[in-house]
Amino acid sequence: MDFLIAAIMGLIEGITEWLPVSSTGHLILAERIFLFNQPEEFVSMFRVVIQLGAILAVVVLFFGKLWPIGRRTTRDGEFLMFKMPVLRLWGRVLVGTIPALVLGLLLDDWLDAHLYNYIVVAAMLILYGIFFILVERFPRPVKVRTVQDITLTQALIIGFWQVLAMIPGTSRSGATIVGGMLLGLSRAAVAEFTFYLAIPVMAGASFLKVLKFLLGAGSFTLMQLGILAVGCLVAFLVSLFAIRFLMNYVKKHTFTAFGWYRIALGVLVLLVM
Repeated sequence: MDFLIAAIMGLIEGITEWLPVSSTGHLILAERIFLFNQPEEFVSMFRVVIQLGAILAVVVLFFGKLWPIGRRTTRDGEFLMFKMPVLRLWGRVLVGTIPALVLGLLLDDWLDAHLYNYIVVAAMLILYGIFFILVERFPRPVKVRTVQDITLTQALIIGFWQVLAMIPGTSRSGATIVGGMLLGLSRAAVAEFTFYLAIPVMAGASFLKVLKFLLGAGSFTLMQLGILAVGCLVAFLVSLFAIRFLMNYVKKHTFTAFGWYRIALGVLVLLVM
């Protein structure tokens, strides 16, 4: 049953990590129904580490835009070269990661101890649902249409918005999308930049959780490694479709529907918990 639960959690993670609806809110609801036969320390770590599968989906789908080394053919032969637009993009991603890196290390344990509860999750679901509706109702003029046009300052501000997602129920993609749209980024640009920001942030968070688990438990059992592998694999496969869906969705639709969905989910969390 633990492997089946891992697959279900991976499915939920793969869908909700990229859509601005809060993977934490959905996982909390799922955990009311599906209970792991594992220690709470492992379950807490599992919630974070299955994000690695979702990260891999971003790398696969956007590899051409993210790999900084290209080839140039001349009369003298073929040479490797750095792709400067990609290096500039990674510079903006790293700048946007700084706030989460610093504050995440400082506040991780405190947030888990004080804010990981259903009331906070429901409140953030509803609050950011309202934000989405207001941002779409009163849109800012679009100034940035592609990720290549994002400035270092804008990347840093979006990075601070991403920090807000450390509060359970906020949604990392939800916070960065709201912040980016307020800065005048197009929906497509901010959604794509959100995917890129996830790579260092989620990889770092996963490493931190694994380290803390190993310091406490000492090692993984073979079953626990298998559970992690199943969760990550399912999250990866589902993320491939979820990311494509969101990128196609934002070309023709607003985020208003996600706002109403968040509000409804927040009310549901309050009712069932």
